[in-house]
Amino acid sequence: MTLVDEIGRSRYISLTTYRKDGTGVATPVWQVVNGGELFVVTDAESWKVKRIRNNTHVVVTVCGVRGNIAPGAPSAQGTARLLDESDTETVRGLIARKYLLSRVGNWFAKILHLRRRPLVGIAVTF
Repeated sequence: MTLVDEIGRSRYISLTTYRKDGTGVATPVWQVVNGGELFVVTDAESWKVKRIRNNTHVVVTVCGVRGNIAPGAPSAQGTARLLDESDTETVRGLIARKYLLSRVGNWFAKILHLRRRPLVGIAVTF
């Protein structure tokens, strides 16, 4: 099993993006691996998106729901890129397939006609 597959099997990852001064900021997120790339969906206005626009270098580490990283957890460095609208929708579908809570949230938003903030997909290549 490759490192990417091992990371892909985890429920949560810590996605570390970097500020302009080089300080790393880690955020626990859902992820899905497809075709050798790791994908994440996040709010289009989030700080991690702004940091990726300035610096595409990221570190991905397996973590728990609160972002706690166990000793010896698999970790990899990669390059992030932001996805367009159609690719983001594809990634949302992949994540919904993996995470029940995502499907439930999408269903409620659709049924209740809730306004949702714009989302953007992030692809990480190792």
